[in-house]
Amino acid sequence: MQALYPVLAAVAAYLVGSLSFAVMVSRAMGLGDPRSYGSGNPGATNVLRSGSKAAAIVTLLLDAAKGWLPVALVRWFGGPWGLGEGTVALVGLAAFLGHLYPVFFRFQGGKGVATALGVLLGVDWLLGLAVVLVWLAVVAAMRYSSLASLVAAAFAPFIYLLGAGAAWDADTPVAAAIAAMAVLLAWRHRGNIRRLVEGQEPRLGKKR
Repeated sequence: MQALYPVLAAVAAYLVGSLSFAVMVSRAMGLGDPRSYGSGNPGATNVLRSGSKAAAIVTLLLDAAKGWLPVALVRWFGGPWGLGEGTVALVGLAAFLGHLYPVFFRFQGGKGVATALGVLLGVDWLLGLAVVLVWLAVVAAMRYSSLASLVAAAFAPFIYLLGAGAAWDADTPVAAAIAAMAVLLAWRHRGNIRRLVEGQEPRLGKKR
């Protein structure tokens, strides 16, 4: 029975990740469906294009929270249930996949930036902070949210490994999960990558 606990935790994390807060918050605040304008991505950046900063901030926080919560719960309460770092990696990746392919929204999800950040914050808040600083540096220099997300995601596995033994303890399953999220995030941004190469990607703060 104990062998089922990691699987059950992963399923629960996926279901939490499947809550598309961009759509839910937009509906609650009387805004248009974020899948119907801008990039069509149900995420905080596209919600910002609706003109409501408040809705974008709430979406960002909730999307990050659904990545952080499963990881934090396993860290806090998983010990007696035999849930270790392997389960931390599993639930983090499951929550991220839930955001990308939400069962409650016909598997049409977002790109996972905020949820990935939440997972990293759950792994270690210093890791999340370091990745946020990379994102902010790229945004300040280039003003492309998508480029900043891609660079930050690419750096995340290396930051995790470089900080091992100094800022946090590193585990192979967690490192693999962070690397997998980086690859999936890049895949979800393939349209943005094409527009960046073609010089057609909108800068942060500009409506399409």
